[in-house]
Amino acid sequence: MTAVNGGAAPGGAAAAEERTAGSRVPLRRADDTVAAVVRQWQAVHPGLDTGPMEIIGRINRCAALLQQAEDAPLRRVGLTRPEFELLGALRRTGHELTPSELARETFSSGAAVTKRLKQLTERSLVERRGDTRDRRVAHVRLTDAGRDLVDGVLPEQLAYENAVLSGVDSSGQLELAGLLGELLGRLEGRMGALRF
Repeated sequence: MTAVNGGAAPGGAAAAEERTAGSRVPLRRADDTVAAVVRQWQAVHPGLDTGPMEIIGRINRCAALLQQAEDAPLRRVGLTRPEFELLGALRRTGHELTPSELARETFSSGAAVTKRLKQLTERSLVERRGDTRDRRVAHVRLTDAGRDLVDGVLPEQLAYENAVLSGVDSSGQLELAGLLGELLGRLEGRMGALRF
């Protein structure tokens, strides 16, 4: 992957390490919390293959830090990220969705979607209507206020996310997006088969 900030990898060629039998050792010496954890595990279990930890651990750590940082533009308009994703699903699909469809679109549980819909309905950002053929089914759509809120905050949110990623140059971002897309595609297609 392209080096952060477009410069050379930390430590340069001297930091490159060879792969050892039975374990994957990074070509670049990383200086983050996951690298410290990996070094500790390698000291306890020298033959352990920590390669997966170096990837999945960093993905999880990045996700945790991004969640802790919250999303400033969303916070200013009183939305959480999950609420924004629900409103965004209604906006980008361009039509009504049932709560179960919204759960699939936002990778959320039915209970979580129900709670968010209640809050968004109280703010008059979404409205529900019953199905004429099946009273158990509800259809959810954006109100005009909900659509205006999404359209107003989306450019600001994207600018915020761009600032978060500004430490990685554009070619690095493209490469990272491609690698994460490949991993996500495989996981979405194969997670059922990986359960033990």
